[in-house]
Amino acid sequence: MASIAPAALHGSIDEPFFRRLALTMAATIVAGFLIQFLAGRSTFAAPPLVHVHGVVFMAWVALFVAQSWLATRGPITLHRKLGRFGAIWVVVLVIIAFWIVIDVTQRGMTPFFFQPQHFLIANPMTAVVSAALVWSAIRVRRHTDWHMRLQICAMAAITGPGVDRILPMPFLIPYAFETAVLTGLFFPVAGMVRDYRREGRVHRAWIYRTFAIVAVIPLSHLIAGSALGDAIYAFVTAGHPGADVRGLAFPPPPPIP
Repeated sequence: MASIAPAALHGSIDEPFFRRLALTMAATIVAGFLIQFLAGRSTFAAPPLVHVHGVVFMAWVALFVAQSWLATRGPITLHRKLGRFGAIWVVVLVIIAFWIVIDVTQRGMTPFFFQPQHFLIANPMTAVVSAALVWSAIRVRRHTDWHMRLQICAMAAITGPGVDRILPMPFLIPYAFETAVLTGLFFPVAGMVRDYRREGRVHRAWIYRTFAIVAVIPLSHLIAGSALGDAIYAFVTAGHPGADVRGLAFPPPPPIP
C-alpha cells in the first residue's frame, strides 16, 4: 500500500477492521501452503523457479501486512517508502507469475483440476488484474477510503494459490478455478458487509473492483476456448512435453502412492 496523507488516516476508514482483514487474508494464504507442506504434497525438492516464485509471492504478502499496519499505526514515512518499493515489487510479482505458469505448462505439469490451456490464460490474467488494482490504489493514495479497499481487492485477486490449497479442488472439477476465485472474494464481501452495517451503503470501490476480479472467469474461458487460446497454447508448449498434453482436457490425477 502506497503513501497515505497523515491527516486523512482517521475517520474515513475503520482501522482495526482493515488491519484485521489484511491479517486474515495473509493467514489464509500461509495456511494453504502450510497444509500442503505438512501433508507431504509440497517439498523443497521442487525446481528452483518454484522456490523463487514462493519467495516473491510471500514477500508480497508480508509487505501487504506491514503496509496495512503502517497505514493505520505509522510511521507514515516508512509506509511511503515501502509503498514506492511495492510499486516496483508488484511488477516483479507479475513477471514471476507469467514465468512459473509458462514453465509448468511447458513441462506438462499443470494441476489436474485445471485445463492446461485455461491455466495458461487465467492465472496470468489474475496477476495482471491484481497489479492494475495496486497501481490504481497508488494513484488514489490520498483518498484513504478508496486506497485501502483497492489494496484489499488487489490481494483478493491473487489469493487463489493459497485458497486452492485449502479447498478440495479435485472434487470441484470442472469448476475448481471459479470456486477458488469466488472464495477469494469473501474478503471484499466482508468489507461490503462492514460498510453497509456501519454506513448504510457499500463503497463503490468494492463494487467496481470486485467486478474486475469476477470478469476474469468468463474472459479467461472465452480466450482459452478460442482459436487465439489454441495458438497461444501451441506456441508456448512447442518443443516441450506440454505439447503432448491436450489443452482443453483435464489431465489425469497423479497416481496414489
